[in-house]
Amino acid sequence: MASIGKIARRTFLIGSAAIVGGVAFGAYYVSRPAPNPLKPAEGEAALNPFVLIDQQGVTLFAPRAEMGQGVKTTWAALIAEELDVELDQIRVLHGPAAAAYYNSALMGEVLPGKGYDKSDFMHGVAETLGKIGKVIGMQVTGGSTSMVDGFERMRAAGASARETLKEAAAQQLGLDRQSLKTADGKVIAPDGTEIAYSELAVAAAALDPVKAGVRPSTEWRLLGKSQPRVDMVGKSTGTAEFGIDVRLDGMKFASVRMSPRHAGMTKFDATAAKQMPGVEKVIDLGTGVAVVANNTWIAMQALESLEIEWEEAPYPPETDQILAKIAAAFGADANSTMRDDGDVETIPAGATEVRAEYQVPYLAHATMEPMNATALYSGTQLDIWCGNQAPIFVARHCAKAVELEPEAVDVHTTYLGGGFGRRGEVDFAVLAARVAKEMPDVPVQVTWSREEDMQHDFYRPAAIGRFRGAVQDGKAVMLDGGIAAQSCAHQAMGRWMGAPAAGPDKTTVDGAFNAPYAIPNFRVRGYLADLAVPVGFWRSVGASVNGFLLDSFIDEMAHAAGRDPLEFRLELAMAEWAPAAACLETVRDMSGWTGKTPEGVGRGVGFTYSFGTPVAQVIEVVDEDGTIRINKAWIACDVGIALDRSIIEAQMIGGMNYGLSAACFGEITFADGEVEQMNFPDYDAIRMHTAPITEVAILENKRHISGAGEPGTPPSMPALGNALFDLTGTRARELPFSKSFDLLL
Repeated sequence: MASIGKIARRTFLIGSAAIVGGVAFGAYYVSRPAPNPLKPAEGEAALNPFVLIDQQGVTLFAPRAEMGQGVKTTWAALIAEELDVELDQIRVLHGPAAAAYYNSALMGEVLPGKGYDKSDFMHGVAETLGKIGKVIGMQVTGGSTSMVDGFERMRAAGASARETLKEAAAQQLGLDRQSLKTADGKVIAPDGTEIAYSELAVAAAALDPVKAGVRPSTEWRLLGKSQPRVDMVGKSTGTAEFGIDVRLDGMKFASVRMSPRHAGMTKFDATAAKQMPGVEKVIDLGTGVAVVANNTWIAMQALESLEIEWEEAPYPPETDQILAKIAAAFGADANSTMRDDGDVETIPAGATEVRAEYQVPYLAHATMEPMNATALYSGTQLDIWCGNQAPIFVARHCAKAVELEPEAVDVHTTYLGGGFGRRGEVDFAVLAARVAKEMPDVPVQVTWSREEDMQHDFYRPAAIGRFRGAVQDGKAVMLDGGIAAQSCAHQAMGRWMGAPAAGPDKTTVDGAFNAPYAIPNFRVRGYLADLAVPVGFWRSVGASVNGFLLDSFIDEMAHAAGRDPLEFRLELAMAEWAPAAACLETVRDMSGWTGKTPEGVGRGVGFTYSFGTPVAQVIEVVDEDGTIRINKAWIACDVGIALDRSIIEAQMIGGMNYGLSAACFGEITFADGEVEQMNFPDYDAIRMHTAPITEVAILENKRHISGAGEPGTPPSMPALGNALFDLTGTRARELPFSKSFDLLL
């Protein structure tokens, strides 16, 4: 297999045109191809950073992490479609930390505008802007961008590789390339002569890459159809390697205990820990302690025996005090006014005014696989094995922590046992690197306890939404919304880049300012709270907050107008953006929505536009002897181009259930500066017996492809709240709903 180490100082052999795609702002440094990090051994050919062909066949080096979303399967299908191989003929590995694997779609999200109104020209600008990602190391899995990033790039890389292999065969056979065909990993001559790709790879690598256009969707064999997941067998048999599964010769095991107040450490006493059988070393990390032992359980037990004094929290110690600071942000100038249409200061004569305030709590990511990383430090080299969403950032920060150059750090990305944004952070890898430095030439796996994981998350920010609207003659004529919260974007960029971001924060108001509703007087402002509570990207980010805030208020406006809530939304969407209206119409028809529900049954609709994808949901709840159960759900989404319907369906259902878990039970609270929720008994989730029977419709009305991993989460929360209102007549404006209703556990 190819050696994957330091970045080779050479350009792509094949497929460079697929990566460049044009010049960004005329700057060669930005637009030139990133170096190919694959170094083929004798008899191998790295056709580009993504495709390697050797005697075993075709290997795809996927640049995006597989955390259950099916990305490896669809990226493989994109290559296989153009390379004329079957899916089971491609081995899929995660690519190394390298600029060549930058996310071309992520940077485009910073452009101004609502998103759904983006012209073809602006889509082109976004693609060009995305190339800056390779300069700043934006090898990130997130933002529901994997398919947006790979759709053109991977097909073009596969097509270029195919045609170059054909050219190598043509020269060998003395034929014209156009007379040759490809199938099943072979080049086929008119007389039936077949040459396997593996026999042509070295010759192809010596040729200039052949530029080739991609096939139209009418010729697709694999794309657009549901494919067997390439990770299915490994995960079903327990042979798939997650970070916590890594085992190396001579490995030791460690765990950490850091400040539950996210502050410093005054002193600690490790006397009892050092006397425990199996404990090998106690390491002072400055802001916490690590214990290295023969196994993880011993390390965790030794940490429990420590006597530690912590500094006070750098934020108000109690939840109500923190929320008061968030509310106080409304008294300062707005950080952003992303939407300001018409006049929201004046209520039209004869209109009915509607006011409401909503509140959502901090949330943990609560990935099923707790944070962990394995590290091996030699003095001149550091290897890190972990599930992560940002390998280059991991390499940079770990290198700094152990005083090496980033090129001396190899990041081995395993499967992720849940990410949701949490594994876009680097803290767990950095701590493992620091522990490994104290144990030279010994691989050490650092695993956090569930309690450590819950108390040291980068939480979804708590937020307060204040809304004022007006309805007249059954229509929404004005909506003025303000959202106050911490900025997860500013904090996260500060951690990644070493300097906090500044300026208007789009993420805090995402899912509110860009709601595709034709309300003539429509303003949304964001207010940033200055707090040191650690916050970060949580599945669907700002839309996870604003889906509940805004769409709950839309529901209240519909009732104030005396209108059916779904028809009220549909009318607003039809006048603004047809794909949004189509989702609402589809979910209406799927669910048999009539606006009338029998005694003991409640239905609610929710709609959110996020990450380029409109999603409408109807949730049905039933009263069973005073206990409320979520019974059924219907989802309609439009991803533009559906590359694999089974994966999109799974993502929509999974995203909805993630949102329902938060809506029903999710809450992080603070006492004496410490997080109170320590494990799943304190932070419950939807179970199999409480999850709704769900039907999904996937539409393709939009011109451009968009993501599926996150957009299913935001509308679930207002849909459930609106269903509970329909059932009980009680409007809960605060999450989680378990505070207001007796929900089935």
